[in-house]
Amino acid sequence: MKIVPPGGNLSCRTGCGACCIAPSLSSRIPGMPQGKAAGLRCIQLTLDNRCAIYGMTHRPAVCGSFQASDSCGANREEALQLLAELERLTST
Repeated sequence: MKIVPPGGNLSCRTGCGACCIAPSLSSRIPGMPQGKAAGLRCIQLTLDNRCAIYGMTHRPAVCGSFQASDSCGANREEALQLLAELERLTST
């Protein structure tokens, strides 16, 4: 179920983690000093798909700025597909 708050952004789904897997990240991540490749699970993503460094100062700014949106789809599987496609379309 999608929850759309005022302003149109979706609420993040508990335990999804698609945004921590599908896209590449060039920023340094604790435990991943070179960032991460698209499709690779972030080392900071816990087994229940939560960010282990959420809200901490050493969390990459790009992670903190990500907003759940229509690119997250209706469920985790759709989010993985949509975000992977967005990564493919925007990679150079």
